[in-house]
Amino acid sequence: MDTDHLLAVVPHYVALFLLLAGSLAVINALAGPIGFWAELAVVVVIAFLYRPLVLRLGVAPEPWR
Repeated sequence: MDTDHLLAVVPHYVALFLLLAGSLAVINALAGPIGFWAELAVVVVIAFLYRPLVLRLGVAPEPWR
């Protein structure tokens, strides 16, 4: 395993986790419990949009370019 590759992407996976947890916390605070399937949909959408957004903003790690 390439440790340089791993060290380059770990901060982005941590940021993605924090973004997911924060988004779900805000949604639950504003709308109340929305249910498992709705939360799963939110997680899937954010997870799939994170990498293209980071690439477009120009802050993606080198292994993702």
